[in-house]
Amino acid sequence: MHSKDANMTGARIDLKCRACDAPLHHTFVDLGTAPLCQRHVTPARFSHAEPTYPQHVFVCTKCFLVQLPQYVAREEIFDGEYAYFSSFSDTWLKHAERYVEMMIPRFGLGARSSVVEIASNDGYLLQYFRQRGVPCLGVEPTANTAAAAVARGIPTVVKFFGQATAAELLRERGPADLILGNNVLAHVPDINDLVGGMKTLLGERGVITMEFPVLSKLIENNYFDTIYHEHFSYLSFTTVRGIFARHGLTLFDVEDLATHGGSIRIFARHEADATKPETPNVQRVLEREKAAGHFDLAYYDRFFERVKESKRKILEFLIKARRDGRTVVAYGAPGKGNTLLNYCGIRTDFIDYTVDRSPHKQGNFLPGSRIPILHPDEILRTRPDYLFVLIWNLKDEVMNSMRHIREWGGKFVIPLPEVQVLD
Repeated sequence: MHSKDANMTGARIDLKCRACDAPLHHTFVDLGTAPLCQRHVTPARFSHAEPTYPQHVFVCTKCFLVQLPQYVAREEIFDGEYAYFSSFSDTWLKHAERYVEMMIPRFGLGARSSVVEIASNDGYLLQYFRQRGVPCLGVEPTANTAAAAVARGIPTVVKFFGQATAAELLRERGPADLILGNNVLAHVPDINDLVGGMKTLLGERGVITMEFPVLSKLIENNYFDTIYHEHFSYLSFTTVRGIFARHGLTLFDVEDLATHGGSIRIFARHEADATKPETPNVQRVLEREKAAGHFDLAYYDRFFERVKESKRKILEFLIKARRDGRTVVAYGAPGKGNTLLNYCGIRTDFIDYTVDRSPHKQGNFLPGSRIPILHPDEILRTRPDYLFVLIWNLKDEVMNSMRHIREWGGKFVIPLPEVQVLD
């Protein structure tokens, strides 16, 4: 038995790969247990226990999909009290607008086109298509974020997207010229149902684009905090290409993106659509992943040891800071932050509070750690020595908006990929 096999303790684990249905037994990383990362604790429920679930991630030895088994029903994670609203990040809004400005001329989208976004959240992206006169529809399962999108004039269907929803939309609205999904491909427990649904809804000459954090960057930069229950899969271009191919969809282009610590944007079409030839980017990325070790289990095995060392270094910094009498507060209440805090065992003994721009989070407590979430103005009032940036993917935006901490000698701490203290 391989030392990384999940059943080495003698416990019977009968899991199947969500992409190819092969037996799933090889551990990628085990972060223990944690509560749902967006299920913030309200003051009224502060004295109540929180359910926690395993964060034991596997890699399929057949198709090499890295995946977290579905320990929690999707309806429990993505419900009417979902805490993440995309529009509270200026950086993300600019990224969305640049995407729209690129897609309209490249694929000739206009007033007679049909754009559908899967997991459209609060309409953060579709608002830019609407402003440019391109008809659009959002499909979003969380009722509260969907309501925010409708309030800004974005038609939104409150449903999970899959083959059933796709067939319904096709009957009611006809095929889509563009289907897009940003950071959704990793968020679905049944990835084949999602991809099959896109195949159903896509017009004959239509295009699919999807963005997601790429697995190679997660491994290379030790971004273990991006592992949490909302993220069912951790995706490489090679594995995603195989999943799409099984549904008659061809990936004809791919772009590298800086978002979320390193992402890619894939472009897909029907296999029979000869009007969009494959670009050289496809083979370039395939070769890059092969060279990195995509088909070698040792490539995946090394990650767990690096995660353990990151935990030790983060705790070493915090222990020294507190023993030296320094005050530490955090910035952000993202899902990734909760994985980091709970895996490392960080509570208010290390971090006094965190702040977040979203009023939907303020006044509550982070799940697990129970660190209070306050308004950013609290930083000016308390003048901490260190600002521990949980949303490291937006560190430039945070360091600019919080630059006034330098007035009292405050410093920024970026925890990953290595602990950095920045003036």
